[in-house]
Amino acid sequence: MSRRGALLFAAMCVIWGVPYLMIRVAVRELAPETLVFLRTGIGAALLLPFAAARGDLRPLLRHWWPLLAYSVIEVAIPWVLLARAETRLTSSLTGLLVAAVPLVGAVVVTLTGKRERQGARRWLGLLVGLGGVTALVGLDVGQVSALPVAEVLAVAVCYALGPIILSRRMAGVPALGIVAASLVISAVIYAPFAAVRWPASMPSSHVVESVLGLAALCTAFAFLVFFALIREVGPVRATVITYVNPAVAAVLGVAVLGEHLTGGMLAGFALILAGSVLATGRGPEPVAEPEASTLPA
Repeated sequence: MSRRGALLFAAMCVIWGVPYLMIRVAVRELAPETLVFLRTGIGAALLLPFAAARGDLRPLLRHWWPLLAYSVIEVAIPWVLLARAETRLTSSLTGLLVAAVPLVGAVVVTLTGKRERQGARRWLGLLVGLGGVTALVGLDVGQVSALPVAEVLAVAVCYALGPIILSRRMAGVPALGIVAASLVISAVIYAPFAAVRWPASMPSSHVVESVLGLAALCTAFAFLVFFALIREVGPVRATVITYVNPAVAAVLGVAVLGEHLTGGMLAGFALILAGSVLATGRGPEPVAEPEASTLPA
């Protein structure tokens, strides 16, 4: 990897590890629906000019149905579920649970019948990863409600389904146009909910900073850096950030918010990481894998 590629890779690991911290801060004063509206609306306003200038919006007209499905599954549903979950879960635990995305992706691809047979390595990876999720929520994490954990696991399912829609229904469509349009669609969906649950008073400066950081840094700017990373190192090597982001989220939660990182969380993350590598690694047979999610937490 070149020096530029290494710098871009390091930047993305940090940028997409930060959202969990910012979400945790923002939902202290904002309703989840309001937060998603602000993040997607501001992010869309920043990215649309770039997408329009590159001519990346017009090709979307022929793919409006899969674009709508992708926007709902990859942005609208998971982002509000993340925000809801983080009203009751720490940002550290949330980030580590989202580490199961590659594992869920392997399960989804298996169930859709795109792989006729599974090698022992892949089945072992699925079992190890499942053990990691169990350890993550069952060891040393205190009194954790089942509902927010289920919401985060639903996020992992959505993040695994989104790339499959891209690879099977929108192959060759400009990625920047898809991202910008999906943010617009999601902002429109949540506009009426945000209007109803708009805060009665101006949020604190920390919340405002978190919202702006989520929209500008972790959404708009992040995609420009991510596309540069793909051009520099290729899409396959770029997706390795999927394995690093949760660890960054956990470190930030502990360092900034004073959250506790328990032995169960460390053991669970290690097992999820190992299971994901085993389950998504390429075996000797040629297998078409869906690309990793193109949207952050």
